[in-house]
This record gives sequence, C-alpha cells and structure tokens, in this order.
Amino acid sequence: MTTDVTHNPTHRPEPLVSIRHLAKSYRRGAQTVPVLSDITLDIAEGDFIALMGPSGSGKSTLLNLIAGIDRPDSGELRVAGVDIAGLPESSLADWRAAHVGFIFQFYNLMPVLTAYENVELPLMLTRLSRQERRERVEMVLRMVNLADRMDHYPSELSGGQQQRVAIARALITDPTLIVADEPTGDLDRTSATEILAMLQRLNAEAGKTIIMVTHDAHAAEAARSLVYLEKGELLPGPR
Repeated sequence: MTTDVTHNPTHRPEPLVSIRHLAKSYRRGAQTVPVLSDITLDIAEGDFIALMGPSGSGKSTLLNLIAGIDRPDSGELRVAGVDIAGLPESSLADWRAAHVGFIFQFYNLMPVLTAYENVELPLMLTRLSRQERRERVEMVLRMVNLADRMDHYPSELSGGQQQRVAIARALITDPTLIVADEPTGDLDRTSATEILAMLQRLNAEAGKTIIMVTHDAHAAEAARSLVYLEKGELLPGPR
C-alpha cells in the first residue's frame, strides 16, 4: 500500500539547499588544513539566511560550495534537487550561470563598462535578442532604483550605488539562489542599511532565497535565519 504524502499534513516540502555531512579541507604545502567538518544543513526555498562566525570559521568556504564555485571533499550537496557536488566541471559552470546570482563585498564591476553594460554582461552568452536583453536590464535597474544611472560608469557612482548595480547583475538571470559575501562590508552605515532593506524586499516580495555571509550583527538582523560557524562546525543558534 502506498501513501500519498501530498495529503499528509506533516509533510514538509524539500529544502532548496540540502547539505549532508559536508567536509572540506585545503592543502598548504605538505599540510592538510581542515576548513569544514561534517556540515549538515537544510535551507528552505524563500529563506534569507545569515552565515555568521569569526574569521577563518569557514563561512565563505561554505558559501562557495553552495554556489558551486568550489567542491567538497566529501558529503552530499543538493540545490533544487541537483547534486551539484557530482556535476562535471562544464555542467557545473552552466548550472552556476543559470541558477546563482553573486553579490560581493567589493562589487566586482567592470570599470570600463557602464552600469547598464555591467548588468547586461551575464546575458551576453544567452540567445536573447538585443531588445530582450534591454528590456530585462532596464527592468532590474528599475528594481534597484538606478534607472537614471544606467549610463554611468562605476567611478561615477557611490559605493551604495555600485552595490545596487551588483545586485541588479545578480538578478538579471532570475536565479534560483542569491549568494552574498559581506555585501555591506565596504559601505557606510547608511548605504549598508539601504542595501539590506533592498535584499529584504527581494526576499519578501520577489521570493528570492538569499544566503549572506556577514560578520556584522547589524547586517545579520536583516535575515530571517541565522547560522553560526566556528572552527568549521555548525553551532546551535537562534532561528
């Protein structure tokens, strides 16, 4: 006899990110340095997670593994049902381009390109027409309140405006997941507050799942959930 779980009130949907017994180490000369040890974690679709912990705790390493930038030594890592730890490198690059939007501390904008051109860049390898690309770029620039700055170069924008361009670039492919590594770390408090409010809106109104590494307790307060790492291990913390 089979049971239809869709009628089971206790059934919970599959997490967007499912991590089981993940481990990662790096070689430093002849020495193996463990970074993450036996990480097991679920992240629900639509959540906004802050990864916190002291320097060297493994926060950015865990973020890079989830984003498919790096590979674990062992364990299981599934995102939206895809075993990304088992994908070949070419397939992993395609998956990453289609499903992950990146926001970095130092923006990573091309200085010789305008805001419009920086946001358009991830679409250049797609089959979208020039008009389709323009419509999408203008839409996301409006979302981050930069439609009137699209022809400006990064050097002509404030730090907060540059980070909003980076957020627009992260959104341009309509990714499954947004990963942000210290997105407010290079901003003054006013600009940081504006960026955090924007991430909250993207989470609440656009339903984007966001994983944010931060050492700033003020930034972490913007998230819905907190995950603590210390010496490569998860610590219990408030949700």
